[in-house]
Amino acid sequence: MAPAQIDLPKAAAMIDHIPAGSLPSRKAPPEYFTGDVRMDLITESRPPSQVFAARVTFEPGARTAWHTHPVGQILHVLSGVGLIALRGEAPRTIRPGDSIWIEPGVEHWHGATPNTAMSHMAIQQVEDGSGATWLEHVTDTDYLKPAT
Repeated sequence: MAPAQIDLPKAAAMIDHIPAGSLPSRKAPPEYFTGDVRMDLITESRPPSQVFAARVTFEPGARTAWHTHPVGQILHVLSGVGLIALRGEAPRTIRPGDSIWIEPGVEHWHGATPNTAMSHMAIQQVEDGSGATWLEHVTDTDYLKPAT
C-alpha cells in the first residue's frame, strides 16, 4: 500500500513553529513570587486546547507564593536543585529529571533551594481563563524547614 500523500501547504498551516529565542523572557510578578524568577513561555492556551506551559527559572532563595491549580499541575525539573512543599508538610527536594504531579486544589509552593538555582517546566490546564489561584507568600519559616 502506498503512503498517503500530504498536502504540504495545508500541513504547514496546521503548525505554528515558534523559534527558540523569539519570545522574550519575562520577570515573574512579585505579587506571586519571592526573589528573582524568570519565565520563558512555551505555549499559552489556544482554543480548543487549554494547556499552558513555561520554563521557570528560580535563582537561589526564589520561590512561588502558596497557590493551587483548578485542574492540577505537572512540574518537570530541568536543572539545579529545588524544593516543593504542600501546606502543613516539610519541603521535598526535587532534582533534574524528577516529574511531579500536583492534584487539583492542593495548596503548594515550589522554587530553588537557598543556595542553588533551579529550572523546571510547568504545565497546567487553564480553566475559565486562569491556571492558578494565588494565595499568600511563603514565609521564611515555611521555606527554611528542613527538606526531606
